[in-house]
Amino acid sequence: MIIGFLLDWVWPMPLLPAVPARAGGIALFLLGGVLAHFAQNAMTRAGTNIFPTQPAVVLVTEGPFRFTRNPLYIAAVGVYLGVALWLNGLAPFLLLAPMLLLLHWGIVLREERYLETKFGEAYRVYCAQVPRWL
Repeated sequence: MIIGFLLDWVWPMPLLPAVPARAGGIALFLLGGVLAHFAQNAMTRAGTNIFPTQPAVVLVTEGPFRFTRNPLYIAAVGVYLGVALWLNGLAPFLLLAPMLLLLHWGIVLREERYLETKFGEAYRVYCAQVPRWL
């Protein structure tokens, strides 16, 4: 996001009229924040760590985890898109695809291997019932 902001500052290329871009950006930012809040609350109630650098204690399947296996990452993408829309520049949107590839291949797939090793059949059943994204 910082790189996108800097590129937009150096070479601004607006995509939309300012008012709709700002309104959409605020809405996506807030929706991402609300989703993150509910996902973090579900993890806290379950008694597990929120940060992926810390070990998972239990498999969380309640709250937003009933609908997607990655609500915190979806929330982060929503916040990113909200900021990108608010900035209303081309650069943040061009950097979205590499960020999503890095998120998927560099983080999510590794987390899934870890969770399958840690929780075994319970995680495999969860994966069969709940989509990775939406």
